[in-house]
Amino acid sequence: MIVQQEIETKLGNALSPLHLQVLNESHMHSVPRDSETHFKVIVVSDAFAGKTRVARHQAVNRLLADELAGPVHALSIQAHTPAEWAARGGAVLASPECMGGGKAGSHQ
Repeated sequence: MIVQQEIETKLGNALSPLHLQVLNESHMHSVPRDSETHFKVIVVSDAFAGKTRVARHQAVNRLLADELAGPVHALSIQAHTPAEWAARGGAVLASPECMGGGKAGSHQ
């Protein structure tokens, strides 16, 4: 849980989110057990007001540049303002099934 905690700390400190979820979805992919390689981030912050979806994703990617350059292979980002989050009723989009190899694939 070291990588997950780093992501939570960095986003929490930089964005002062009203809601933050960092979900380790590595188990859904072809990686060894207990991996920290695939994450979904749901972050709700006033910092996203007036920014496009692309700009929001770029901001999160900048904050997590070290993780993305190292242990994190994939990052799904759902970045909302508080008003957008309220309008969607706090709904989180489901992640798609892994399209890669089998669980015992070449990522081990």
